[in-house]
Amino acid sequence: MANSSTGRAAAAIPLPPRTRSAGAEHGAASGRPEVSRRVVAATVAGNAIEFYDFTTYAFFAVYIGKTFFPASTPFMSLLLSVAVFGVGFVTRPLGGVLIGALADRAGRKPAMLLTIALIVVGTLGLALTPSYDSIGLAAPVIVVLCRLIQGLALGGEVGPSTSYLIEVAPPGRRGLYGSWQLASQGLAALVAGIIGVLLTLSLSPEQMLSWGWRLPFLLGSVLIFVAVFLRRHMPESLDMDDGRARAAAQPRPRLRNYVRPALLGVLVVIGGTVSTYVSMYMTSYAIVTLKLTPVVGMLATVTYGLVTWLGSLLGGWLSDRYGRKPVVLWPRVALAVLTLPAFLLLLEHTNLATLALTTLLLAGLTAISGAPSIVMIPEQFPRHVRALGLSIVYAVGVAVFGGSTQFVVTWLIEVTGNPAAPALYVVATSVLTIVGIVLLPETGGKRALVD
Repeated sequence: MANSSTGRAAAAIPLPPRTRSAGAEHGAASGRPEVSRRVVAATVAGNAIEFYDFTTYAFFAVYIGKTFFPASTPFMSLLLSVAVFGVGFVTRPLGGVLIGALADRAGRKPAMLLTIALIVVGTLGLALTPSYDSIGLAAPVIVVLCRLIQGLALGGEVGPSTSYLIEVAPPGRRGLYGSWQLASQGLAALVAGIIGVLLTLSLSPEQMLSWGWRLPFLLGSVLIFVAVFLRRHMPESLDMDDGRARAAAQPRPRLRNYVRPALLGVLVVIGGTVSTYVSMYMTSYAIVTLKLTPVVGMLATVTYGLVTWLGSLLGGWLSDRYGRKPVVLWPRVALAVLTLPAFLLLLEHTNLATLALTTLLLAGLTAISGAPSIVMIPEQFPRHVRALGLSIVYAVGVAVFGGSTQFVVTWLIEVTGNPAAPALYVVATSVLTIVGIVLLPETGGKRALVD
């Protein structure tokens, strides 16, 4: 990453035989801090817990809708609930700008600690808000505010945490290290899905509606404090001393000089975020549209989480071996071709097996493509605008398309009467993403990040 004479001199200094290691040599040569697996685990754990709290809302949207948004029909209640799920994306760009800029100036660590603090406020507020029947209009107002705070946190989390992962990665393994960003989101969904299945099996529908859906949020709030403890002891990857020395010698890079990769990055994010949130919507889709039981619907969430976790790591590993672009491109092409037939099969044979198969296809191909894409995008930016660049690209793409996905597909199903509408939306946005992938430069295989 660093290419100064200072970095070369440091690399030339021999280390004592008992302390010299490949990792130490790499840290000295590149200017990156030496990190242990525990440090990487702290990044991943914090990211996973934040996304667990944010996405749990989607999995319990049916119950949240009835609690805070009573309406004349179940459809309207669900529509209002998923609309408020989308509200959480409104503040993502703001979080991306503010916290991403903080990460590029003050360091990745303080930015990631701030996002943890914000998610605590949003999640606890959501879990403890009384129902509409108890406090009237104040209930949905508080829920909306909590979602806005959660969105601010998530908008600022992705840029710093992903930048951190690729900056501490050894040579030739940035794809695998960076893929933990999306893999941790899969782990979050997996845990949320397992908890949802256990609660659905253990509690009656009345208990789930009354208080059961709140338990996952309370659990997430407790786990957040574990993430805070872990992140407090992380070393900084921005390397501020080297940054100040460089700033004195040459102008600081500005994000406005990287408009083209930013715009292409947004196109890449669009397809990934739509197919991700359609995958997450499968639980509500199974219960409301397919009329399957809540337990079967929650199993779709478990499938999504497991496949996203494993598929992301596979995609990151493949991108280190074969380059970013082919691994990002071909699974996305497969999604554009196979998603509609998969949904038609599910509608023809509506059962657990076809629900799991459709979710596996959608989530698996999205993860394999999405993990290296979220590495390829920040690799386009110099490190002192990297966190801000990725934060804005990711937040804008997710805010506009991810935040509206569940609302759009719910509305499309109702107005068209076509239960395969989610597949058509995935196909349309995949075409935009394919254009972005083709036009972005290849970044895999380079031993140093761009300065």
